[in-house]
Amino acid sequence: MSVAPVVAGSGPKPDGERRFLIHGISWEQYEALRELLDSAGLRITYLEGALELMSPSRLHEHSKKLIARLVEAYAHELGLPLNGYGSTTFRKRAKERGAEPVECYMLGVAPPLDDNDTPPHIALEVVITRSGLDKLSVYAGLEVPELWLWDGERFSLQALQGGAYVATACSHFLPDLDFELLGRYVQERDQAAAVRAFVDELRRRMRTP
Repeated sequence: MSVAPVVAGSGPKPDGERRFLIHGISWEQYEALRELLDSAGLRITYLEGALELMSPSRLHEHSKKLIARLVEAYAHELGLPLNGYGSTTFRKRAKERGAEPVECYMLGVAPPLDDNDTPPHIALEVVITRSGLDKLSVYAGLEVPELWLWDGERFSLQALQGGAYVATACSHFLPDLDFELLGRYVQERDQAAAVRAFVDELRRRMRTP
């Protein structure tokens, strides 16, 4: 007997973001929807039969793009072998989980480009509006070692330990990255000016004994 999906919708948020949560979705339905909506500008998260569709706002996309530009500028300045993979879809049928981080990274030797099974070292989520799904449970099931959450004001870092996330003060992969400093520049409106000022501050700090 098939079960009709149950849809819970949310109206537009103050920043224009929309989220829709659908219950009773099979893995096969999730994969079909993922392929169907691949170019629709929606972000899709799946957790044990529940599927969330999120239509990102300009604020959401500004934040994720500026974070990526700042983190990549940091890696460039320090000569770090950081590889970025944008919003690649990661899925694990056995755990009934699928997600598209707004940005994700691997440090050091990266897997082949046709490898869609190896999770990234770092996944970034912008959570300016509240999700209807437990994102920590989603990414823990996908075995992503480190999750960075940005809520519009500050970062929250989570490290995977024993199958669950625990809050951590610094990144294991980028231990010297100052997230308080990073967060200040993420809130700037002018992305190019923010990146220039951030790089200037990094260079000033590296010159200071």
